[in-house]
Amino acid sequence: MAIARFPSFVLDCPDPRALATFYATMLDFTLVEQEDWYEARADYGMCLCFQKVEDYRAPVWPGQDSPQQMHMDVVVDDLDEAEAAVVALGATRHEHQPGTTFRVFLDPAGHPFCLCLS
Repeated sequence: MAIARFPSFVLDCPDPRALATFYATMLDFTLVEQEDWYEARADYGMCLCFQKVEDYRAPVWPGQDSPQQMHMDVVVDDLDEAEAAVVALGATRHEHQPGTTFRVFLDPAGHPFCLCLS
C-alpha cells in the first residue's frame, strides 16, 4: 500500500530560483516560490524542490570525488531536438557519453541528468 501518490525531490544548489526555472521550463511544470524555497510542480502532483546551500559543491560525474548522489532521467522522443532545447535553457552536454540511447547533461548547478529515448 502506497503512503503517498507522488514523490518530491529536493536538490541543493547555489541559486534555487534559477535552477527551479530551468527544470520548470524543461519539463513544462509550474514554478512556485515560497521564501527561499522554490518548486517546479507538475499538474499531476510530482514536485521538484530547490534549496539554497552555502558553499555548494557541484557533483562530479562520472568520478566520485564529489558524488552525484542522485540523477534524473527525462524521457524524450528525439534526442537531438531535446538536446538543443536543454542547452538553450542553460544545460551543458557532458563530455563523457557512455551510451547511445541516452545523453548525459549537467544542469546549471552541475547536477547530472540524462535525456533518454522513449
